[in-house]
Amino acid sequence: MPMPLADLVVLDLTHVLAGPFASMTFSDMGAKVIKVERPGSGDDTRAFPPFKDGKSAYFAAINHGKSSIALDLKADGDRAVFERLLSRADVLLENYRPGVMDRLGYGWDSLHAEHPHLIYGSVSGFGHTGPDAKRPAYDMVVQARGGVMSITGEDGREPVRVGASIGDIVAGMYLAQGVLAALFDRTRTGRGRRIDVSMLDSQLAILEHAVAITSVTGKAPGPTGARHPSIAPFETFHASDGLFVIAAGNDALFEKLCVALNLPLADDPRFATNPARCENVRLLKRLIEAVTLDHTRAHWIARLTAAGIPTGPIQSVDEVMKDPQILSRNMVVDVLDRNGRQAYKAAGNPIKMSDAEDRTSRAPAPDLDGNRGEILRWLDGACGGR
Repeated sequence: MPMPLADLVVLDLTHVLAGPFASMTFSDMGAKVIKVERPGSGDDTRAFPPFKDGKSAYFAAINHGKSSIALDLKADGDRAVFERLLSRADVLLENYRPGVMDRLGYGWDSLHAEHPHLIYGSVSGFGHTGPDAKRPAYDMVVQARGGVMSITGEDGREPVRVGASIGDIVAGMYLAQGVLAALFDRTRTGRGRRIDVSMLDSQLAILEHAVAITSVTGKAPGPTGARHPSIAPFETFHASDGLFVIAAGNDALFEKLCVALNLPLADDPRFATNPARCENVRLLKRLIEAVTLDHTRAHWIARLTAAGIPTGPIQSVDEVMKDPQILSRNMVVDVLDRNGRQAYKAAGNPIKMSDAEDRTSRAPAPDLDGNRGEILRWLDGACGGR
């Protein structure tokens, strides 16, 4: 069976992370992704460490399996090549500041008139409308301004950035969702749409409990460390050899937890309901840890798992990459070099789909302009239309 996005052609003018993360999703699902890069330097992440054999592993982790052509969109010859690519493309992705593509002559209005089938996906720090539309942004800026940093970290300490670049990654996910919705719509209308995704908007969109709490109480929540602010017990706990997590998300699970820990708390009015447990969460944690400190993490994880209680270790990234469950789901894949040998490890595709191959390796990340000849031959081989 062909991959679900086989024959889809994506022109990827994006760089760094949000846009390339979206185009990686399309590539992993079988699309032909042509990365259009700046001549000379290309994507900024080509200069991001760590490096192996002089090439960025960061770049390879996000751009494997794509093709690269370097085009100066201000030069007539390169513009002619780009316009030929537009005639073949289904999707264009860009993450320039608002106004840049219009000045180049490739804004949404111009391209929609000339290529009405084209889906035009834009991702930027603040979106294409509003007073701050033209301000620059990176992940750190939108995590801070979008409220995520205000609820991340330990109470009473300075706010911290989430360790993964969720400002970029979440925006890339929303961009991919928007493009896929537009592709579905195009099957009915034959016409493309424009998708405008803001990194800042995307941060607010994932603040599920924080928005609800603020709306109802009028008071913004602060950081709670590993603890969930609306569910208890739902955090880290100490065993004799370190921390592990317990996530008892409802009253039935709490009752099972009490049985497993031999704690007579399920009928105690201070803990019998989730609101009561949240009200008395500090006392509840002390009572649970008075028990869990007597044995190791492995002991408690095994015992609670047997009782059907969600629990688990706190793993480092190298431990995650060796986790049997992760490996069984093909979530660590090889990125190959030009000779077909394993050059890097990367995260696999978390979208598992019937009748679609879940490949154990990925084609190499492209060299800058490394596919120019191949792309031009592909254009020359086109027989009319797209």
